[in-house]
Amino acid sequence: MIHLKNVSKVYSNGTEALKNVSLDINQGEFVFIVGPSGAGKSTFLKLLIHEEKATFGKIKVNGFDLIKMKNRKVPYLRRTMGIVFQDFRLIDKMNVYDNIAFAMRAIGAPEKTIKKRVNYVIAIVGLTGKEKCRPNELSGGEQQRVSLARALVNNPEMIIADEPTGNIDPKMSYEIMRRLVDINKKGTTVLIVTHEHDLVKEFGGRVITINGGEIEKDEKIDSKYFLDESVDSAEDSEEAEE
Repeated sequence: MIHLKNVSKVYSNGTEALKNVSLDINQGEFVFIVGPSGAGKSTFLKLLIHEEKATFGKIKVNGFDLIKMKNRKVPYLRRTMGIVFQDFRLIDKMNVYDNIAFAMRAIGAPEKTIKKRVNYVIAIVGLTGKEKCRPNELSGGEQQRVSLARALVNNPEMIIADEPTGNIDPKMSYEIMRRLVDINKKGTTVLIVTHEHDLVKEFGGRVITINGGEIEKDEKIDSKYFLDESVDSAEDSEEAEE
């Protein structure tokens, strides 16, 4: 799924953002990436989505060799991922349905397939009835759920969430996290970068701490969310119909 071996990233100004990092994340894991500002978390994510290239080392993600990868192959890598951003990155002129459908239209999916899949993920994130709303008509939490639905719509192998609760209230933060847990229970790898330690303690999973460009700690935190294997039956039945 994700394999880094002796990876370093040195920027042109001499800043060494990552230092000899080796790490494996397996299919189906639920992983938090934590650490102070400037620790190297953002660089780590940029390397995974091939927004930046490693200076040294080896990186493989979802079967792609990112060191040898040609630029024309990058879109294929990103189709295996769903990315949730802190600032939502929705298209203001599009409604909820079209913001989500856009990700499928970009890869040439037929409209019949798009309609079925978009309505399905809208239900998963709890936005049924909001399909025609534009982003400025939604709360911050609702916009983040649209962002999550868009990340899910192409059925990616992995969800990468960059500070997904940074711009929403605490109640909605827990709702977004619970939905990410349920998505993970269906088999999708979930990788979350956050500074919110209370959420990490509450939801648990694998927690990787980056500090000074190095992995300072890699531990497992148990939580009730992963001891409870139940998933909403409504979501299960919708998935079965798909």
